[in-house]
Amino acid sequence: MISRSVTIPSLVVLLAAAGCGGNRQGGVLGAYKTRYCASGFHSVGSTRLAWAAVARRPMRAYRSPGRRPFARFETLNLNGVPTVFSVVGKIDGGCTTRWYRVELPVRPNGIVGWIRAADVALEPVDTRIVVDVSARRVVLYRRGREVLRTTAAVGAPATPTPTGRFYVNQRLIPRDPTGPFGPGAIGISAFSDVLTGWTQGGPIAIHGTNEPWSIGRNVSNGCIRVRNPVLRRLFDAVSAGTPVLVRP
Repeated sequence: MISRSVTIPSLVVLLAAAGCGGNRQGGVLGAYKTRYCASGFHSVGSTRLAWAAVARRPMRAYRSPGRRPFARFETLNLNGVPTVFSVVGKIDGGCTTRWYRVELPVRPNGIVGWIRAADVALEPVDTRIVVDVSARRVVLYRRGREVLRTTAAVGAPATPTPTGRFYVNQRLIPRDPTGPFGPGAIGISAFSDVLTGWTQGGPIAIHGTNEPWSIGRNVSNGCIRVRNPVLRRLFDAVSAGTPVLVRP
């Protein structure tokens, strides 16, 4: 697993993206194929195990396999973190996986595309996060079992927390741990539905806070705030590719 820090203007970025640099493609995931290596589309992932696809090189995403690409991704994202996708399906050709269907970290929220299997390395992910906006609650699961439950602050009425299926795509360490993000931020693939002019398009994160009184309220710009000790536990527990379900 890569674990190094890169300094950028306001954040130090921890590169710990689901074992970035590792390559288990054709290994563990391949074990799910039938003994006959049947071709065709197969769904991937469950509430106990998911898969992260880490970019090996600059690459493209396609609306369907073999068609014209509609998005391009560099090996590292704008924060210098390895580009990661959440795998939801695959197409096998004989005994070889040729394409992965993945969730993409782009606007608008919920975009899914296809990427070439040769362009990514796969890593298993056994954690999952569920955010309940109306209950202002965050729950962490590992291998399908609840391991952490906490109260959170969520978006204010004018800047609501977007709902849907997302995934962790980066982990960020603020330069100042006493600032508004607290000791860390877990970036997810969602973007604010209203703050489109913000830096990098208004990405959403689960992060700490320097306003602990705000926990349990609808006061944020769309991000999910938790108490700093809880954020540290979450930060250490999850890796890039962790599915994040945000319920209304």
